[in-house]
Amino acid sequence: MRLVHLLILRLLPGPFLGWLATLLFLLLMQFLIKFLPDLAGRDLPLGLVLELVVYNLAYMVVLAVPMSVLLAALMAFGTLAQSRTWVVIKNCGISLWQLIWPVLVAGAVLTSGMVYFNNVVLPESNFRARNIWVDIRSKRPGFELQPGIFYEGLSDYSILIRERRGNDLKDILIYDYTEAGQSGTTIRADSGLLVPFGSTVSLLMWDGEIHRLKNSGLGQDSERYERMAFGRFHLRLDLSEFDFERRSPADGFRSDRSTPTRAMIRFVDSLKAGISQKRLDLRASAPSLTSSLDGPRPLQTLEGANARLRWNTASGEPARSARMAVRGLNRTQLGRIYDWAQDHARMARSDVTRLQREIEREHTLMSRYQVEIHKKYSIAVACIIFVLIGAPLGLSIRRGGLGTAGGVALAAFMFYWITLVQGEKLADRDLLSPWVGMWTANILMGLFGIGLFIYLALDLRATPPLWARRRR
Repeated sequence: MRLVHLLILRLLPGPFLGWLATLLFLLLMQFLIKFLPDLAGRDLPLGLVLELVVYNLAYMVVLAVPMSVLLAALMAFGTLAQSRTWVVIKNCGISLWQLIWPVLVAGAVLTSGMVYFNNVVLPESNFRARNIWVDIRSKRPGFELQPGIFYEGLSDYSILIRERRGNDLKDILIYDYTEAGQSGTTIRADSGLLVPFGSTVSLLMWDGEIHRLKNSGLGQDSERYERMAFGRFHLRLDLSEFDFERRSPADGFRSDRSTPTRAMIRFVDSLKAGISQKRLDLRASAPSLTSSLDGPRPLQTLEGANARLRWNTASGEPARSARMAVRGLNRTQLGRIYDWAQDHARMARSDVTRLQREIEREHTLMSRYQVEIHKKYSIAVACIIFVLIGAPLGLSIRRGGLGTAGGVALAAFMFYWITLVQGEKLADRDLLSPWVGMWTANILMGLFGIGLFIYLALDLRATPPLWARRRR
C-alpha cells in the first residue's frame, strides 16, 4: 500500500509543476500583449516592469493552480490506467478510496495554502500593482523625436526634424517659448546631434539661424525683428519632468479586490450595523409602516399609505376620517393646516427616500464585498474538487484516450470558471445571494466528482445498463 501511495505522489509533482509553468507562461504572454502599449515609450526602469509583472503573477497563480491540479491528477492516474497498474492494484484488493485519499490530503494542504494566498497575498499584490499602474499612466512619455512630426512633449519647446539616424539629426526647426515678453524664438539648423546626459539632453546644432521678434522698448506696440546666423549652437533641454516618480506603497484607495479578507469582514459588519440603524430610523420616520420596512423596497409601501391618506382635492374637503379633527374651522384655517401637513408629509417622504437609497447603496456595496470574500475561499476549495474529478476520470481512461480525457477536463474547468464568473455577476447585481453565486460552481463540480468516484468505485462500467437489464 505504501509503495502505491509513493508511486502516486511521485507521479503528481512533475505534471503539476509542468502545467503550472505552462499556464503561467500563457497568462503572462496574454498580460504583456494586452498592456505592452501602456508600457512602451515611457522609458520605464527594467526593475519597475519586473515588479509589475511579479505583482500581476498573483492573480495568474489563482487561475493556474486549480487547473494544474486537475490536469496533474488526470495525467498521474491516467498513467496508472494506461500502464495497467490500476488493474493490478485493484486485483490486490485495494479500493479506490484507499488509493485516492493521500492525493486528497495533498489537495487539502494545497487548498490551505491557497486560502492564505487568496486572502493575504493576492489583495496586497493587487493593491501594489494598481498603484504602479497609476504611477505609470501619470508619467509622461519619454523624449523621442520622430522625423516629420512636431514633438510637443516639452512645455517650452516645439521641435521638428526632417531626418534622424541614431542621434544625428537633419534639417531642424525649433520654436522656443522660454523667454518671457517675446512672441517666440525660431531656431533653424541644417544638422544636429543629441547628447544625453543624466536628466538633460544637449542638442548641438550647426549652420543655422535664430529669428526673434522682441519689444524694442520704445512703446507698447513697438517691436524689433532680430536675425542671427550661427556656425555652432548649443541648446540644453531639461528632461527632469519625464522622470518617473513613485508614490508611497501604503497610499491609495483599496477596492474589494485589494482589501484583505479580515478587513473586508470588519467592513461588512459595519455596513450591516449601519443598515440596521437606518431601518430603525425608517421606522421612526413612518411608525405606521413598521411591519413593512424590513423588506428591500419599503418605498412602495409608503406610497400606498400616502394614497390611502390622501384627501379629496377636487372638492376641497378632507377625507371622512379627518373631518372630526378640523370641525369648526373656516376655509382659511383649513387651508393653512393642510398646507402645513402637506409640507410636513413632503419632508417625511424626502427623509424616507434618502434613507431607503442609502440602505440600497450600502446593501449593494456589502453584497460586492461578500462576493469577494466567498470567491477567495471557493477558488481555493476547487483544488480538492478537481482532485476528486481528475483521479476517477484519469483511471477511467482506456488506451489512447488521454487526449479525450484532457479535452473533457478542459471543458470541466471552462464550465466551472464560466459558472463562477456568471454567479459573481448575478451576486454583484443582487440577483443572487453572495454564497449561492460563489459556491454554485463548487457544488455542481463536487457532485460531478462524487458521481465519477461512485461510478468507478462500484465498477458500473462492467455492469449492464439499466435499460439492458429490463429487456432481460
